[in-house]
Amino acid sequence: VQLQASGGGLVQAGGSLRLSCTVSERTFSAHAMAWFRQAPGKERTFVAGLRWKRAGSRTADSVKGRFTISRDNAENIVYLQMRDLRPDDTGVYYCGARTTYYIGDFQDPRDYDRWGQGTQVTVSS
Repeated sequence: VQLQASGGGLVQAGGSLRLSCTVSERTFSAHAMAWFRQAPGKERTFVAGLRWKRAGSRTADSVKGRFTISRDNAENIVYLQMRDLRPDDTGVYYCGARTTYYIGDFQDPRDYDRWGQGTQVTVSS
């Protein structure tokens, strides 16, 4: 199973981007998926996550009201809509998938057993 993240780029502060995470395997079954980001020299931090088969999602306080996570179960895609981007949103954005039963709160990267390659987001001031 491969996760392919895309949609990153260079944008001015206040702009928008939509990231996509596409799962290569049609029979893929996850229990949770999430977006994390990593700035240069810093740890990977939680951005947003959701449950794949039922309701439930969470967004980090730092992006609440600006970022929205959503899913398309039929196409096996998870989206991250980002609005009002700020320079401190800059980093590599990774999508992760949890393929076994999960009741966590999405925030720990160690909970995910599949990762995409990341997509760079750069926000200029």
